[in-house]
Amino acid sequence: MRSSWKLVAAGLATTVVAAACGTSGAGEVAQDPTAPLELWVRTTPGGDGEKGMKKLAAAFEKASGQEVEVTAIFDDFETKLSQRAAQKDLPDLVLNDSSQLGAMVSQGIVREVDLAAVKGSDQLLEPALAAGRAGDGKTYGVPYSAQASALLIRKDWRQKVGLPVPTSWEALGALAKAFTTQDPDGNGKPDTYGLAVPGSTKRGYASWYFSNFLWAAGGDFITAQADGKYTPAMSTPASLAATTWFRDLACTTKVVQPGAATMDTPPTNETFEAGRTGMYVVGPYLLPRFDSALGKDKYEVVPMPTGPKDATVLAEGGSVYLMAGSANRAGQDAFASFAISAEGQKLGMAGEKAFIVQLPVNKTVDISSVRADPRWKVYAEAYRAHGRYAPSIPNWTAVRQSSADTINALIADCDLPVEAELKKLDTALGEALSQQGIGAS
Repeated sequence: MRSSWKLVAAGLATTVVAAACGTSGAGEVAQDPTAPLELWVRTTPGGDGEKGMKKLAAAFEKASGQEVEVTAIFDDFETKLSQRAAQKDLPDLVLNDSSQLGAMVSQGIVREVDLAAVKGSDQLLEPALAAGRAGDGKTYGVPYSAQASALLIRKDWRQKVGLPVPTSWEALGALAKAFTTQDPDGNGKPDTYGLAVPGSTKRGYASWYFSNFLWAAGGDFITAQADGKYTPAMSTPASLAATTWFRDLACTTKVVQPGAATMDTPPTNETFEAGRTGMYVVGPYLLPRFDSALGKDKYEVVPMPTGPKDATVLAEGGSVYLMAGSANRAGQDAFASFAISAEGQKLGMAGEKAFIVQLPVNKTVDISSVRADPRWKVYAEAYRAHGRYAPSIPNWTAVRQSSADTINALIADCDLPVEAELKKLDTALGEALSQQGIGAS
């Protein structure tokens, strides 16, 4: 599969180079600054995300006079993008996860961003700006939205068991145990659990969730070297300690919901809103859902407890990608400039559901100016102080998936030896890094 991926990436790169070359022989597509912009966004057609993006596009059109056509695609997004690359007809703009930067650069389907041409790029928060850089140090994405993790707690349960908001892993474990053993919902049945965990291998969920704990312990999946290469790091002492602690939540204290190893996020979300789990590490995008299902008074949003090293949490977000071969590069730059402007950021955050900016990436924008709810401030502060993005390597998905397979196996089979499994994982990660040309010798 990995060999096939490399061949596909090479083929796409060739395709896009051909698409980007004009007949003049100068390697340039003839430019038309009035040409309509075609924008693809990874979201459900007809959903709130599409509505929010169309709202932003309409505001940009009004401000610039530049026409934008928005297309929402969720299923088979990469496949459809590959098809358009093969047709030498890429959309002008793609709004996609920041974590896809490495793959899109490897495929050759995005152009380098000239930050001098993107007005307001000097106002971007450094973590967001760094997420737009590839391993070669060049910028290929313009981040427009961010998110980070915080801890959701059933406040009514916590008050019933008489424990404080946890600020350490030890306190987190104690509260999780109390939620599991002290009948916090008062129904007289042993049917509650301390921590909701999406431990499935699907899309690497187990690894995605675990990263919040791994990094806070000082561990890592892979470690960057001075020469830009990477080494596997899952069998280091810090990673081993973090994995063992996390595994014990499922296997020793048994404070994780049953069946966690088979659950991705949708069923895990349901355990929290249905009153089967009392804590959940998650981003701000679920607040509207849980407010409706539980009520704001039933749960609280607090910073992640500090781990053995610090309180680092997973940071993610979306980026504006300027696609190769566009006949309107000036329009691409103008849209990216509008998306990161104070006006674009505030517009993107507005609304109860149809918002496309989770947390602002423009350092001049205070989230409280749009959302008075102090819970959003908790997320914004976590992002700015403790957020960490996955590295922009050619294929982060391969690393996430391999590590998810191992984390999933360890919580599904409590007899597996942790250290031995992590050493096997490091071998697999080393092979993946070498195949991507970034493995340290």
